[in-house]
Amino acid sequence: MAAPIRVRSDLSSDQVRAYSRSSRDAGQVRRLLAIASILDGGGRSEAARIAGVTLQIIRDWVLRFNEAGIAGLATRKAPGPATILDDRHRRALEEVIATGPIPAVHGVVRWRIIDLAQWLWDEFAVSISKQALGHELRTMGYRKLSARPRHRGQRPDDIAVFKKKFAARLAQIRQRLPSGTPVELWWQDEARIGQQTKLTRRWAKRGTRPSAPRDQRRSSAWIFGAICPAEGKAAGIVMPHCNSEAMSMHLEEIAFHVAPGAHAVLLLDQAGWHGSAELVVPPNITLMPLPPRCPELNPVENLWQFMRDNWLSNRIFKSYDDIVDHCCFAWNRLVEQPWRIMSIGLRQWAHGF
Repeated sequence: MAAPIRVRSDLSSDQVRAYSRSSRDAGQVRRLLAIASILDGGGRSEAARIAGVTLQIIRDWVLRFNEAGIAGLATRKAPGPATILDDRHRRALEEVIATGPIPAVHGVVRWRIIDLAQWLWDEFAVSISKQALGHELRTMGYRKLSARPRHRGQRPDDIAVFKKKFAARLAQIRQRLPSGTPVELWWQDEARIGQQTKLTRRWAKRGTRPSAPRDQRRSSAWIFGAICPAEGKAAGIVMPHCNSEAMSMHLEEIAFHVAPGAHAVLLLDQAGWHGSAELVVPPNITLMPLPPRCPELNPVENLWQFMRDNWLSNRIFKSYDDIVDHCCFAWNRLVEQPWRIMSIGLRQWAHGF
């Protein structure tokens, strides 16, 4: 017969029951009520009847309660099987994932779990299943994410330098304006919308390949779009061509949406028609070119992706006029959702100082 165990006495049965009433852990409540019964002078058999468990389990609960108090009776997650990877393997995995595979050496251009499992075997003679390695990678914080495109000619420091100097450049523009003039930050870009629309991802049964309509004709139109994320405003026009004349008309549209008495700083890429001598810039707009080949700095790029994914893809446009109608519909629908413009367009480096 097992030796009796004395229950810790620094907590009364009333305190234990009071905590059980506030706990959201059903298993912990059941254990606390069993311990409270023992603290009231009840026997182990009575506590087992209340909890619906065996005498040995009651004994284990008492040991947990004596060791850690009420917290010791919380429901604990099962530890699961022990991993075969140690910290040395994890550090090596982090390094090889960060550097990526060498196609000539590893035979792949991106890591799959099966490739990483093979790499672990080649480097450390560790055999691990795809399921176990996938669990390890998720535990380490890795997920399979879509890669963000980067222009091949982009210089690595351009984005960081632009963000660092942005506040100073904006202050210089403010100094040239009359004292007290409000400044609005706008971003501008163009998107070509044509009959050859993109095919987006869609829900479908595993193992099937869903289909979507795809046109082979080439009629297209251009959406000139600009947004002021801080105000949730947008200004856009749809044009048949992308040139200085169309850009001048878009600047007029932006100037119309700038608040009376305010001045707009318009950030845009360095396309030829953005810096043309024929461009007519309204007096309430100052152009601020973005670094070359840095679309990541322009939130309108994300806006185009959202509009294509939700309103402008998987369609068959009958004619140019039909394209224009759909472009106008999509843009006007965006204008009606200022919260969407804010959530997509706000940037900490531009609005956080």
